Amino acid sequence: MTQEPPQMAKARASLASVYGFSAFRPGQEEILAAMLDGKDVLAVMPTGSGKSLCFQLPAIVRERLTLVVSPLIALMRGQAAQLRELGVEAASLNSSTEVEERQRIARSLRDRSLRLLYIAPERLLRADVLASLRDASIHCLAIDEAHCVSQWGHDFRPEYLRLREVVEALGGVQTVAVTATADGPTRSEIVAKLFVRKPQIYVRSFDRPNLFLAMRPKSNATRQLIDRLDAHRGESGVVYCASRRRTEELAEEFARIGRRALPYHAGLEHSVRAANHDAFLREDGCVICATIAFGMGIDKPDVRFVFHADMPSSIEAYYQEIGRAGRDGLPAEAFTLYSAGDMELRRRQIFESGATDERKRVEMAKLEDLVALCETARCRRQTLLGMFGEQSGPCGHCDVCQGAVRLIDGRIDAQKALSAVLRTSGRFFFGHLANILAGKTTAAVERYGHNQLKTFGVGKDRTPADWRGVLRQLQSAKLIDRDEDDRDRLIVTEEGRRVLRGEAPFALREDVVNAKARRSTRAAVESHDDDALLLAALKALRGAIAVAQKQPAYVIFPDRTLIEMAKARPAELDELSGLHGVGAVKLQKYGAAFLAVVRDHSHA
Repeated sequence: MTQEPPQMAKARASLASVYGFSAFRPGQEEILAAMLDGKDVLAVMPTGSGKSLCFQLPAIVRERLTLVVSPLIALMRGQAAQLRELGVEAASLNSSTEVEERQRIARSLRDRSLRLLYIAPERLLRADVLASLRDASIHCLAIDEAHCVSQWGHDFRPEYLRLREVVEALGGVQTVAVTATADGPTRSEIVAKLFVRKPQIYVRSFDRPNLFLAMRPKSNATRQLIDRLDAHRGESGVVYCASRRRTEELAEEFARIGRRALPYHAGLEHSVRAANHDAFLREDGCVICATIAFGMGIDKPDVRFVFHADMPSSIEAYYQEIGRAGRDGLPAEAFTLYSAGDMELRRRQIFESGATDERKRVEMAKLEDLVALCETARCRRQTLLGMFGEQSGPCGHCDVCQGAVRLIDGRIDAQKALSAVLRTSGRFFFGHLANILAGKTTAAVERYGHNQLKTFGVGKDRTPADWRGVLRQLQSAKLIDRDEDDRDRLIVTEEGRRVLRGEAPFALREDVVNAKARRSTRAAVESHDDDALLLAALKALRGAIAVAQKQPAYVIFPDRTLIEMAKARPAELDELSGLHGVGAVKLQKYGAAFLAVVRDHSHA
């Protein structure tokens, strides 16, 4: 049997003693082996798969400094805090770093005790900062969120384009780039722009099997979100909104029904935004309502749900945003509301932007992918993975697979809607067409004489909202489209004309109420917990420690560790050390206190 290289053996031992993990997650071991062998690496791994450990562990094993470039201050602070709790010397250097902390970092750099230093790209590119780091004996440069280098991506950061200069300035230091979202073209762009040498490329599956995916057309959006929250009592989650005003409105509505809910957007006073962010990180059961455009840098592992009150901007943005749920691997839910208005607004934003025609074409293609995911009658996960180039069968674990969507023969409805498009010369969009089909006499319908059309009222059996859904599905199925030469005009495609003539079938998606799909992730997380009172007591102790130390609760112990603790009921430190996430430092700091809670409840 081939003997394991000493550094890899040390990495395996550190995984248990520092992190409290019994085994590597899929994909981590081969990436670590390449890094410990001195190779440059590009790793594309889904959120929650342990990307950060791939550059943290080599720094611990080698006892050398790794510089970590991250675009978000909150993310930097969170990861540095978690590492310090594990007994690893780590720090973050950014615009919010206090003078005393800067001095501590400078001392740690001089005495070579610092293992990981997190820094924003803007600060790293400053000549004075780069000059000071040249003398710090940096062994590795880790670039987090590497997709930010892509000008075609959803989260472009121009500062990332200059990071290759940093690699060269540091003498061609070993480089690792990690991201959760990078298709083939984006991976090529990352390699070309960030690396001075050809890296080893590792691409893990984009699948997040612990996420329950669900999407619904908007009817009463606020009511729909409140109903969905019922399955997540006592759980933390994020609700993304398209506007600052909407974040505040929803936070107020949720607070009115007794939920701890806070807004978060760039227009808030800095102190308010920071306080809301800290509350979300430190409190159990807090809901944050945030703008989609504002990156929150969430590294909280126990986010049990991510809701979209409005449709995201692209398929990549959707994947990135839902990735903030269930990072601990436990069940979580991603629920999205969408409407024709959302789609039209996004299209208008694309075409009215100052981007090149090629960029607009790329953005439109990404939007159409997202619309297709919203309107699909296939398994959501299967459809989503297909958009990232992966093939899979139905998952059995999304709203479509669980019966929240069914197919009916939609040929007659399609013919009615297509006829309405033709009879109005394609000059009117979904809201107006839906009123014609439903026979609703509005001022606009009367003004244009459309109440005299043969198609007026042919679909009285459906509401205007129903007809808007039918029209969206016709567009998603490419039976109707925008005229390339006149974006203000709808046309019936050749496939649409085949359906209109009765030469082709058309299956219509029909949303149905299905209580089984309205699952509780809380129940899934705690379904095997024999003592919910013990788990609550463990969470209370964790919360008290977190408040005293001004730390997020998950930095003390994540939910998964407390759930295992409540089930296993350890009586001795040795038993506690065998649980997930209990490393040597945390065992020494917190072991006795948590064992005391377990003992009290066991004797109660």
